[in-house]
Amino acid sequence: MRRLPRICPIDVSQHIIQRDNNRQICSGFQQDFFTYIGFFKEFSIQFSVNVHVWVLMSNHVHLLCTPRKALE
Repeated sequence: MRRLPRICPIDVSQHIIQRDNNRQICSGFQQDFFTYIGFFKEFSIQFSVNVHVWVLMSNHVHLLCTPRKALE
């Protein structure tokens, strides 16, 4: 069953966690982390989201983000 769309209010910070299945490693190399950070920069501009803080770990990622405008 698919998840329901999440509510994403403008100018309200949200804690986002992305995990892999069964605590498997999703980023094993330092270059993976640099690539992930590059995606943060690119997509935060494209989708008007401020990324305040991120924590990159081998099997999950924590983000604190604030949307600046509603998705269309």
